[in-house]
Amino acid sequence: MLKFFALALGLTLMNTAWAGPKQDTFRVCADPLHPPYSTREQSGFENKIAELFAKKLGQTVAYTWFPERIGFIRNTLMATIDDTDTYRCDVVMGVPAGYDRTLTTQPYFHSTYVLLIAQNRGWDDINEPRQLAELPLKRQNRLKIAMFDRGPGTQWLQRQGLLDQGIPYQTMSGDHEHNIAMRIDEDMRAGLIDMAILWGPLAGHVLDQSPEGSYQALPMISSPGMKFDFSIAMGVRYGDKARQQQLNRLIETNQAQINAILREYHFPLLPIPAVQPRQDDD
Repeated sequence: MLKFFALALGLTLMNTAWAGPKQDTFRVCADPLHPPYSTREQSGFENKIAELFAKKLGQTVAYTWFPERIGFIRNTLMATIDDTDTYRCDVVMGVPAGYDRTLTTQPYFHSTYVLLIAQNRGWDDINEPRQLAELPLKRQNRLKIAMFDRGPGTQWLQRQGLLDQGIPYQTMSGDHEHNIAMRIDEDMRAGLIDMAILWGPLAGHVLDQSPEGSYQALPMISSPGMKFDFSIAMGVRYGDKARQQQLNRLIETNQAQINAILREYHFPLLPIPAVQPRQDDD
């Protein structure tokens, strides 16, 4: 998460005056090809929540599109238009709560990673993730599990002694035609992998692309030293506390509608735990 940039970024920007256009638009920084979060067609849940908030504010949504990869914040939220003091966009609709590259709102959902298992391939008896480590060695050697360059899934596979069964994937592949959920969906269908430990919304996207019963989805349960569940908030520029507070009010007063939108995407929604405000949020 590039957390070591946060302190320097916060100190530099804390006292900056925030110039911008008249507030007739709700200006969002987003990836144009990142289902189920955002798409240029505005079919993702972040698109729909942005539309909800804009409607509540009497505004229209305007997007700055950029692939969500290294440099996303620098090229969107922190980028100005040409040689002006006007920023390209004001809100990132989904960041980890407490994300160090932005000032964050209160969380608006909490989810967990999921072990997604393709059915009818000899793994239908797996009902708990821990069973994979208990399989006979001969059967273990048949496992084909997507293993990512970051995220808790790889750590879990290592702890279970299953790294040799991992098929490596990059979280940020630079693929202009597929995001990671789309790639996993294709490779699952092709039989290149049989399982993947995916962040909840990504797993929901794979489920939505296939007939019912194609996959079994087993939530990964956090344990001491092994965290799988996380809260998601919205991000604004450091110093932009008025917008942070405005978004917090929108989240508080529209949480039921937000939840209704999120449920359409079929991923685990867990209770949002109480969080302590960051020091720079006081």
